[in-house]
Amino acid sequence: MKNNKLKLILALISLALLIALASFLYSGLGKDYKPNSFVTNAIDKETEEATDSVISGETVKNPLPEGADTEPKEENTLAPDFEMLDGEGNKIKLSSFRGKPTVLNFWASWCPPCKSEMPAFEKAYKEFGDEINFVMLNSTDGSRETVEIAKEFIKGAGYTFPVYYDTTSMGAILYGTSSIPMTFLIDAEGNLVGYGAGALSEEALYSGIAMLTE
Repeated sequence: MKNNKLKLILALISLALLIALASFLYSGLGKDYKPNSFVTNAIDKETEEATDSVISGETVKNPLPEGADTEPKEENTLAPDFEMLDGEGNKIKLSSFRGKPTVLNFWASWCPPCKSEMPAFEKAYKEFGDEINFVMLNSTDGSRETVEIAKEFIKGAGYTFPVYYDTTSMGAILYGTSSIPMTFLIDAEGNLVGYGAGALSEEALYSGIAMLTE
């Protein structure tokens, strides 16, 4: 009898918690919740009023070194700088892309959501490659993903966008990419103006590009 009462009490508590959680999510997201769009904290230079939006998409866990900061960076501040390798093995800094807006995308060849959005990135690169830097940054951990594996995948798929390699995981650590794909929008001055967590549709990607080109 006591066990039945205990089970009933636990069930009622669980139900109450579910109702409270649903209420919180509704009030927190409400009408502002827009799947497949970018989280932004961009400040309009004239009005200085912040605008916000939200993204939800399919991701997979990205293995990061223990103790890494896993909170994605969304402040409208200078984008964290780090070194990566280009296709020829040369070290290059993210800051070297300043002067034009940059789309920074974290991906891996073992990541199905990453691969699902790549046709949209290829199309966007062919259309906007002269105006915008596309930094397709491979999460190169040296075991599950190597430079050779990534290059073989890109060659086999026939993609032409520029690919870079995060062999030290410094980019992933600084940008908190505990899951991938993740895409960051950086303006020509190097300010981080938004990010999208999850596989982006072509429409969502183009909306992000519009933020950088308007």
